[in-house]
Amino acid sequence: MVRPGQADAAEAATAGIDAVTDFAASNPIVAGVAVVVGLVLVVGLAVLIRRHTRMPGQRLRRVLADHDRVSVLMHPNPDPDAMGAAQGVAELASSVDTEAVLQHPGQIRHQQNRAFETVLDLDLDQIETAEEIDADAVVLVDHNEARGFPGADALSPVAVIDHHPGDGTGSAFADVRSEYGACATILAEYFEYLGVEPGDPDAEGSANALPSEVATGLLYGIQADTKHLTKGCSPAEFDAASYLYEGIDEATLDRIANPEVDTEVLEVKARAITERDVRGAFACSDVGTVSNVDAIPQAADELLRLEGVTAIVVLGVADGTVHLSGRSRDDRVHMGRALQAAVEDIPMAEAGGHARMGGGQISVEHMNGLGPGEGVSRTDLRERLFEAMTGDRQ
Repeated sequence: MVRPGQADAAEAATAGIDAVTDFAASNPIVAGVAVVVGLVLVVGLAVLIRRHTRMPGQRLRRVLADHDRVSVLMHPNPDPDAMGAAQGVAELASSVDTEAVLQHPGQIRHQQNRAFETVLDLDLDQIETAEEIDADAVVLVDHNEARGFPGADALSPVAVIDHHPGDGTGSAFADVRSEYGACATILAEYFEYLGVEPGDPDAEGSANALPSEVATGLLYGIQADTKHLTKGCSPAEFDAASYLYEGIDEATLDRIANPEVDTEVLEVKARAITERDVRGAFACSDVGTVSNVDAIPQAADELLRLEGVTAIVVLGVADGTVHLSGRSRDDRVHMGRALQAAVEDIPMAEAGGHARMGGGQISVEHMNGLGPGEGVSRTDLRERLFEAMTGDRQ
C-alpha cells in the first residue's frame, strides 16, 4: 500500500529525473562538463579521505622514506620508554632503506637504563649541542619539544611521536597521545597495523617479522613507564603488551628488569627516608648533594610506598642544579601542576609532568638570587612544595 506522502515523493523524484534528462538532451556539452567536474570532485574527495584515514604508521613510514638519513632524538637522560620507541622508529626506517642514528643529550645513569642500553646492545650517540645532530631530518620520540642542549629551541623536527602533553609538533608528521601510558605503545601499534608479526625469538627472521630485541625493548619501555602495567595505563598498553609478547626474549627482559643496584642509589634512598618531612598525607625530603641524579626519582618511588603517604617530592643537588622528583597516588594532587606552581616565579626554573609523576630543575645560582627576584632558600622551596601539594599555592 502506497501512502499519499510516499506517492508525492515518488512523483517529485520522477519529475526531477525527467527534468535532468530533458536538460541533458538539449544541452549535451554542458551536461558532459558537469559529469567530468563531478568525477574530478569525487576522485579528489576519495584521495583526501584516503590520506586522512591512512594509519599513522603508514604515514610515518612514508615520511621516513623521504630521507636518506634521520636522527631519532630522545629526551635528556633517556629512559627505557624513550629508547624502546627510538628502536621502533629505527626499525621502521630500516624497512624503507632509511638510515637512522639514535641520539640523546644528557647521560644514561639509572641502572635499568644502563642495563637496557647494554643488554640490547644499542648504539646511542650522546650530543651536547644541536650542531652534533647527525642528520638533516630529526624525529622526536617520547617528547614533543627538543630540550636540554644549546640550539634545541631552533630545532624543527620532521616528525614527533609522544605521549606527554605539550604543543610541539613535526613539520610532516605528529602523533601525540597524552592519554597513553607509554610512547612505546604507539610504536607497537604501528607495527601491528602494518602487519608486522613478532615471532619466535629463536626462529629465522623475515622481512615482515619484528626482531626480538625490538619487541623486547618496546615491551620493557611500556612496563617501565607504567610500573609494570599498574599505573597510568590505558587499554592500549595491555593490547600492545599482548601483541609484543610472542616476540620477546624472556632472558633478555629479565636481565634488563633486574640489574645490580648502584651503592649510591641505596644511600640516597636511605637519606630520603631519614630526612623525610611528613605532613598529613604529603611528604618532602631533601637528600642533599648527589652524583647520580637518577637516584632522586628512585628515592621518590621508594617514599611513595610509605603507609599513609599519598604524594611525595624528593629534591637533591647535582652540578649546580636542584633536581625535583614528585610522585602522587592522590586524586587531589596533580604532581606535574604542583611542581610547576612551586617554581613558577623562580627565574629559569623548569617543572611539569603528569598527574602521577613529575620533575623539575632549578639553577642553584637563581635560587640564591641571580637575576630578578630575591632568591629562594631550600627551606622556602620545601614550604612551597607542601603548599603546592595541598593546593594553597596556585
